[in-house]
Amino acid sequence: MTPATGRRIVRYRFAERMMHGATGASYVYLLLSGLAFWTPAFYWIAIVLGGGYLTRLLHPWVGLVFAACVLWMFVTWRTDMRITDGDRAWRRAMRAYISNDDVRVPPAGRFNYGQKSMFWLMVGGAVALLLSGLILWWPNVLAAVEWNGLRQAAILTHAGAALVTIGAFIVHLYMGLAVVPGGLDAILHGEVSEGWARAHHPLWADEVATRAAAASPDSRGADR
Repeated sequence: MTPATGRRIVRYRFAERMMHGATGASYVYLLLSGLAFWTPAFYWIAIVLGGGYLTRLLHPWVGLVFAACVLWMFVTWRTDMRITDGDRAWRRAMRAYISNDDVRVPPAGRFNYGQKSMFWLMVGGAVALLLSGLILWWPNVLAAVEWNGLRQAAILTHAGAALVTIGAFIVHLYMGLAVVPGGLDAILHGEVSEGWARAHHPLWADEVATRAAAASPDSRGADR
């Protein structure tokens, strides 16, 4: 492992930050508007969002935006999010990670096993929310063909997927804001210090350093 040089390195490109921001913003709107219609105790949220009619109108359309953003994220990060043998070793050492026993935690690449699990959970949750949401969007169609059982299944699926993704979203916020200092700054500004990268994602830091060395003028001159 090469030592840190103190330089700044790019962790998220601008397009990735825009993608993450659009996904997060659309999900937060769906979360709030969904809670507003889940129980009368939260209906005041719909008032804050512009009223019950407008919120009910926008919820499914924003759902399509969220699904499109998740698809964008899947296309962009699917290779980085593949589970490797190193990730399985990281999973077995998760108790050490939780207790901050970093010496016993295997080095992570660009994303660790926890981040990859969050990614795949949200992708699966988005698919479940999309399919069940489309069914609930046109209740009159189902009533016409007497598919009431499908509608009931869609209601349960939509609620279940919402609860699972809400739990994952809360964990994601907690990890990014409280557990990993600098995580929020990375997704907002795109860069991290090389020291941060080596502390949290050393395998990825080595890959970045290797690519930078290969692309440097001195390296090209040595090759000649």
